Amino acid sequence: MMSESPDAHSLVSASSQLNLMEIDTIDDKEFDIPQVDTPPTLESILNEPEDEEEPFVLEDTCLLNTENIDAHSCDTSSLASSDSGDPSHLKRKKKPVDLNVTVHGSVLRHSLLKGISAQIVSAADKVDAGLPTAITVSRVIAVGTSHGLALVFGKDSNQALRLCLGTTATGAEYGAVSALSINHDCSRLLCGFAKGQITMWDLANGKLLRTITDAHPPGTAILHVKFTDDPTLAVCNDSGGSVFELAFRRVMGMRSCDSRCLFSGSKGEVCCVEPLHTPPDLRDHAITHYSLLAMGSLTKILVIGLKPSLKVWMTFPYGKSDPSSVPQLAWQFVPVQKTVNPILAFCRGDTVQFLLVKKEETGTIHVIKQRQLHLSCDIISLSWINSRTMVLVDSHEKLQVVDRPSQEILETLDLDQALVGEKACYQSVSSYAGQIVYLGTKSAHIMTLRNWRERVDCLLKQERFVEALSLAWSFHEGTAKAVLGLFGDPVKRKGVVADKMVEILFQFAERSLKKCPEQGKIQVLEQHFQEVVPVLVDYCLLLQRIDLLFNQLYGRLVENVVAKGVFLESLESYIIAERLGHLTTPIMRDLLAHYHGNGMMDSLENCIVHLDVTSLDIQQVVQVCWENQLYDAMIYVFNSGMNDYITPMEKLFAVIGPPLREGRTLTDEQVVMGNKLLVYISCCLAGRAYPLGDIPEDLVAQVKNQVFEFLIRLHSADSSEEEEVFPFIRTLLHFDTREFLNVLALVSHNNQETQHNTQTFEDFKNDKQALEYQQRIVDILLKIMVDNPDFTPSQVGGLFTFLARQLAKPDNTLFVNRKLFDQVLEFLCSPDDESRHTERQQVLLELLQVGGVVQFDEGRLLALVEKAQFYQICEFLYEKKHLYDRIIDCYLRDPLRKEEIFSYIHNLLSMPGYTSEEKKTVWDKTLQHIQELVALDPNKSADLVSFHFLEEVRPIISQLQDDQLLFTFLSCLLEPREGYHSGTVLTLEPELHELQVGLLCRFAPQQLQSFLQSSQQYRLEEAIQITKQYHHSEATAYLLERKGDAHGAFTVLLKTLKEKLSLLTVESEQGERDGTTLEEEGELMLRRVEDSLTEIVSLCHRTSQNLNQKQREVLWFPLLEAMMAPQKLLKGPSAKHKSEALKELTMKVLNSMSGFIPLPAIIQRILQDPVYGKGKLAEIQGLILGMLETFNYEQTLLETTTSLLNHDLHWSLAHLRAAVTRGLHPRQDHCNICLQQYKRRQDSAEEIIIFSCGHLYHCQCLQQKDCGRGFSSERLQAWSCYKCSSNQGGRGSATEQGRGRSTSLAQTHVTSVHRETGAEAHGKKVLVEATLDPQQEQSWDQLRCLYRGPSRLAILSELSHCHSNGKVGLVNPTQQGTGSIFNNENFQLKLSPPPLVEE
Repeated sequence: MMSESPDAHSLVSASSQLNLMEIDTIDDKEFDIPQVDTPPTLESILNEPEDEEEPFVLEDTCLLNTENIDAHSCDTSSLASSDSGDPSHLKRKKKPVDLNVTVHGSVLRHSLLKGISAQIVSAADKVDAGLPTAITVSRVIAVGTSHGLALVFGKDSNQALRLCLGTTATGAEYGAVSALSINHDCSRLLCGFAKGQITMWDLANGKLLRTITDAHPPGTAILHVKFTDDPTLAVCNDSGGSVFELAFRRVMGMRSCDSRCLFSGSKGEVCCVEPLHTPPDLRDHAITHYSLLAMGSLTKILVIGLKPSLKVWMTFPYGKSDPSSVPQLAWQFVPVQKTVNPILAFCRGDTVQFLLVKKEETGTIHVIKQRQLHLSCDIISLSWINSRTMVLVDSHEKLQVVDRPSQEILETLDLDQALVGEKACYQSVSSYAGQIVYLGTKSAHIMTLRNWRERVDCLLKQERFVEALSLAWSFHEGTAKAVLGLFGDPVKRKGVVADKMVEILFQFAERSLKKCPEQGKIQVLEQHFQEVVPVLVDYCLLLQRIDLLFNQLYGRLVENVVAKGVFLESLESYIIAERLGHLTTPIMRDLLAHYHGNGMMDSLENCIVHLDVTSLDIQQVVQVCWENQLYDAMIYVFNSGMNDYITPMEKLFAVIGPPLREGRTLTDEQVVMGNKLLVYISCCLAGRAYPLGDIPEDLVAQVKNQVFEFLIRLHSADSSEEEEVFPFIRTLLHFDTREFLNVLALVSHNNQETQHNTQTFEDFKNDKQALEYQQRIVDILLKIMVDNPDFTPSQVGGLFTFLARQLAKPDNTLFVNRKLFDQVLEFLCSPDDESRHTERQQVLLELLQVGGVVQFDEGRLLALVEKAQFYQICEFLYEKKHLYDRIIDCYLRDPLRKEEIFSYIHNLLSMPGYTSEEKKTVWDKTLQHIQELVALDPNKSADLVSFHFLEEVRPIISQLQDDQLLFTFLSCLLEPREGYHSGTVLTLEPELHELQVGLLCRFAPQQLQSFLQSSQQYRLEEAIQITKQYHHSEATAYLLERKGDAHGAFTVLLKTLKEKLSLLTVESEQGERDGTTLEEEGELMLRRVEDSLTEIVSLCHRTSQNLNQKQREVLWFPLLEAMMAPQKLLKGPSAKHKSEALKELTMKVLNSMSGFIPLPAIIQRILQDPVYGKGKLAEIQGLILGMLETFNYEQTLLETTTSLLNHDLHWSLAHLRAAVTRGLHPRQDHCNICLQQYKRRQDSAEEIIIFSCGHLYHCQCLQQKDCGRGFSSERLQAWSCYKCSSNQGGRGSATEQGRGRSTSLAQTHVTSVHRETGAEAHGKKVLVEATLDPQQEQSWDQLRCLYRGPSRLAILSELSHCHSNGKVGLVNPTQQGTGSIFNNENFQLKLSPPPLVEE
């Protein structure tokens, strides 16, 4: 809140007068204000049309922080004008109202200072004042202009021009006013100028007091000049980035000014300074003695103390920020944890940091960093408007009001482009005592916070009632932000706001009735009131003004039928939520009539059971409830209204009793009633109210006794003579025995609970009474149900299960005759009655499980259940006696659970917790019954055997008589298993595998081959004998091949092929007789022949690799003959088709042969054959042409390959020759050793050596440096470049050894040298071996790299190596890392010829 000082108070009143309503009273003539073509009005600048004035919803909500803040600091900060951007994206979006959304309304009041604005324009025209450049606010408003004038205006409603300080002549000398500052008592004004001068004026009389020209380096403009709290001390900041302290003195009437440099621009440029100004009511604050000053450079913030001596208290870096952003600073005193301390807000870019500054007891200043605030764009102005609220302007020229503690953006306004002009850079925003003034190019504007009423009224003017109520409620609850004008203690404040809300509620109701659509669908009207009525109800309940809701508001809404209906329906949710417990009688009457009339019975019932009964007309309600089956509501009214707990039961029994007695099926409605009755009885006996809540404590025992008494009545009130005794218990048993017994069990449990916690004699007496009732009910139950044919075994069993449960409890008090249990046992186990066998078994099992065993003699029980074939009960009893082997018999005899025996045996033998003797008995028992188990499920039996009976496999198999069963079992046993038993298959004897081979031959020949391939346990000889015995030729051939007898395998397969071919010829003869009926069989036979042939060809392929020529012929020719022989025997109509098919198959054989047998041998053999030999060549023409084609193809391939290789070789040599014959260009014209010109004497024919690296030497110099590696002086020396080899750090010798002798190709001489003595006489010329030096090797490598990838010669030679001797090479490397070119992932086979090299 603002301080209550007279200054501040007058400011508030002045600013509140500056609204548009009163600005018209300014007299233009009096102030000589000229007419403006388009006067900037408040509407044009800010306020949009009323229907659009919604709070802004920011696209970016990554908002703000921290504690609390108050209003008095005088703060002037800079506002950099930037492009306003495209305003289209700022258009507001309408959103549907949500009561939970925080509404802030319009927080700021924006007024145009019309008088000041007009006079700025007038001064520019009349006295050539120029454009406004700076503004500051105190009790007056001072505006500086570009021509050096300072205009001082009053802050009253007239905004009269009080002083015009300076002249345009001094303005021409000093430049524009760039900074302004007024001291705290508004007596002095400091003006800083663009050319560096500072002037001080007396605001009382407009007298110039000082002109300061030497306070800072000349030629730099004043950016900021600011008074501190000490009127004799000011600070200025110049455009060089330096900061100076100005101390004003007055000695003997002479005014002077001492300047002291606080910060030099050479250490970093300061752009912004802000002294801490203390509000009047905090003048004695401890921190004022330090005269703190904040300075913002481009990299960091500094806080220094000017008193008692200059001291830097803190430096703080910004972190990452946009280099084009301007630093901003603003101080504010903020109450934090019951103390008021200054907070410095500073920013550069999009993040505002907050630093809390406090004085410690030790006298040091402590700075604490607070939570920072992030915005979505650069901030160009930062001001506090009070201790909790900040006003920011961003680079898009949007003004944002931010609540610092919650970091919430309360309002976003668009600043009109007229507001901040291009010329205004610094000093265009100034804040003072809760007001912020903005300076534009031709206008000045003031921003103040609206008070709470104004904010609410703004929304009401736009008829946004829901938002107005939401905002008012936030004021009521104290959750609103930037609140102004609410004073006093919380209760008083709430009262003021509540009155305003009541006023709004009436307005809202009136407006909704007046503006409701006059015509149209009823849904439209309903929709209209749906948006109004729930809001009215909600806020009346929040304000706890039920009287207002039911009297005044309802009285108005009743006039409209639709509004009345919506009102009554909207009450339901509040009644159910327990927010509305009591209705007035007229409203209740209307509610009942409306809900009943519209068939909203469920809603009506929900309402009744939540309402206070005193507001109900009991008779009317009961009648409506009974007629509409609202049983919950009816019970509630009887219970709560009349304390009558019995009548509802009587009413319900009267409906469900007769049909149950007569054995009729109940309707759905009657079933619902029966279920409600059971729940109701349960609630009454447990002390709970139905349908919700609890019975009053003083009535609990009484209600319980009443209900028990009612249940055990011998006859009903209006009983007929034939009615059986105990009608109510009988009815409930017939309705749902199990649930009724559960209700009784629950009551018994509750009784025991209360018994444990019994404290008074009265309680004990009541509990004792309840126990007596329980015993009585049990006796009645036994009397009714035992020996009564009306009840099923399940119902009787349910009763005894209930009794057994009760009797088994440690603190049981019930007594039941043991004979009754024996009687029930006889009944359940009666073997004569075959019906409901499973049901009777389940009932008895349940009875035994809950503790009924103690009621029976175990021997008799076991005999009875065995006789009755209750195997589950036998298992239960055997389990108790640990007779686990007997349980196996139970499973085997029980048709329903036979399958479970395997998992039972496996679990028992695998799991801990059983003794070894127990496991042994089960193990033996399982072995005895193994044949039964295998017959039951061979697969699961095999699993069981593989886990637990692996040593007993032989005896088990010998027990199995049925071969088919044995085959299935063995198949399961021998198939590979998953998990850790995968190795068990391998441990079985070979005989078992051979037995399985025989069984497969008999029962599943199609699986034989795969079994032989997967299993390795059988002996080959025995297996071959078995397959031969059953004539399985493919299997026999496979086994013979595995044995190594390839010829034997071939013979077997050939024999099979011949048999199939002979069948084909026989069928062709039959075909003549039978016509076309056998066509399909012929096709089938051809397919069989083809399959057989494929198998034999693949065998020949596999074996031919390791045979010599003669052995290959022995293999292939019989096959060829076998295929040719039947072709001449074919006759009949289908003979031609079959002959074609056989010739095709023969061609397949020939193609396969041609890889192993020479072509001449094949042709010779064909020509000898009678089918092909006789007659013309036409028949084998295709065959021979095919062979010739293959030959042509291979010949072409060979020629192409040779041509490519020759081309490669030529290309490589041509490149090599071009490289060798290329001339060398020396880098310089002097020797690199002696550094003299290479031509030292004109006449001397001195030898010079040039290397490919470009270095040049005299031969002599090289010899002296020992760079020749020759054998003698006569012989040719192998030179190496002195400079390059020395640069390599003495690696020459290593290269020499590693690479062999290699000199430059360019300096290889061809000389006549003598060989050893034997060759001297012949005088033959010898070529010395050419070698390469390291540089030449490098060049040579580069040359080879020109043709990327391996040469074709390398590839083909490697391929030939691989084929010839199968060595490891490039094509088939055996390991990673071999040097194969094929191993390289970038390998590409280039089949285009290389480019030609011109010579």
